[in-house]
Amino acid sequence: MPVRLTNRPVCHHCDGFPVVSITTGTRRPDGSRVTLRVVCPVCQGTGHTAAPAGLARAGR
Repeated sequence: MPVRLTNRPVCHHCDGFPVVSITTGTRRPDGSRVTLRVVCPVCQGTGHTAAPAGLARAGR
């Protein structure tokens, strides 16, 4: 059976794209480009934010 995951809010800082690669413009001897991997500092690369504790749902 498929596992149902709860809907988690998308990080507003990275809009759900938590990891990006930035080209530096330099090339390696084999011709490939040198890239930097950058992770969103807010969501730590998950793409989702945790709901603040004060906004937890209350009810039955």
